[in-house]
Amino acid sequence: MGLKDKASKIDFGSLPGILAPLPVPDPGRVEPPSVAGSAGHRPKTAPGLMMAQAADQRSEILRENENLKTQVADLALKAARTDELQDELKAWDGAKATRLLDPRLIARSRWANRDERHFGSAAFEELKVEIANAGGNIQPVKVRPLAGGAEGSARYELVFGHRRLEACQQLNLPVLALVENLGDAALFVEMDRENRSRKDLSAWEQGVMYQRALQDGLFPSNRKLAEAVGADLSNVGKALALASLPEAVVAAFETPLELQYRWSKPLRDTWERDAAGMRRRAELLAKQSPRPNAKFVFEVLVGQSQASGQKGSGTVPPTAPAAVAIHVKGAKAGLLKVGHEGGATVIIEPAWLPAARASELADTIERFLATLPKPSR
Repeated sequence: MGLKDKASKIDFGSLPGILAPLPVPDPGRVEPPSVAGSAGHRPKTAPGLMMAQAADQRSEILRENENLKTQVADLALKAARTDELQDELKAWDGAKATRLLDPRLIARSRWANRDERHFGSAAFEELKVEIANAGGNIQPVKVRPLAGGAEGSARYELVFGHRRLEACQQLNLPVLALVENLGDAALFVEMDRENRSRKDLSAWEQGVMYQRALQDGLFPSNRKLAEAVGADLSNVGKALALASLPEAVVAAFETPLELQYRWSKPLRDTWERDAAGMRRRAELLAKQSPRPNAKFVFEVLVGQSQASGQKGSGTVPPTAPAAVAIHVKGAKAGLLKVGHEGGATVIIEPAWLPAARASELADTIERFLATLPKPSR
């Protein structure tokens, strides 16, 4: 018997792994048309069944292959996104978060080197206008938390940013701040370095700050203090000399903020040599109205007089008027400050000058200037 005859006599439907025999059709039931490869078109020979099974297996493999490709693509996408996020995270290494704080909860440091007289200057008024126009301080201040603050009391101590904090307090705006736990010495160093980088911080303010730090024992000597803050040792000594001047001598100046480093030694030497005479000259200068400029005060205190050339005369030359506040309806609307060499700065409070009306103010100033004699070149 040939192989073909033997295969024709085998019941393939009963073999393992082969589909079950077809059900006997019900004569009274109308069956829907079958699709190719369905039970209604089951191959009847062994080669046909084997080919159908192979086709089913191939389709399954193809489907699994497509699924795997999709999963691999998803994983590649996630890996790329992970790399992007890691790069972004590296860019923020060392960054500190800022937050908006109620300025009433922030107290000045006991080592504060920003004298409150700064808050009446034209420069402070300009800063205040900038912060008002921006809706807050763009450059954050820095604070450290205070332990155990009672309800309603200060919860933070200011490290640096005294003028920005004061401006926000006056404008009733929240203050943008960095919050960091710092020890006393670290707070002092950060405050000094940040404020020393600003040109308007005076030598006298610097000296007062150094004096307090040494008195509180933050540093054992001038040298150690200078090393910690990265300042020149001789400047530290000069600043301390200015801060230790007698109150009567300091009061001879319209503001101690005008004291300069190079004046420290002559002033100290004069006080040690002629304290009584220097005190009399200082009292005379303090009574002058208007107050003389700082350079002339220094020269008189050390026994010189710029006005007459006679030592110790105490004659006071004319000086530029002090800043004049502008009031409207009982409220402060601005500030007019005339410089020692002429020229003037007018600062208008934001509430009194909408941006859309700035050109009207310029026109008013032009009309006023037009009434004056034309200056000679």
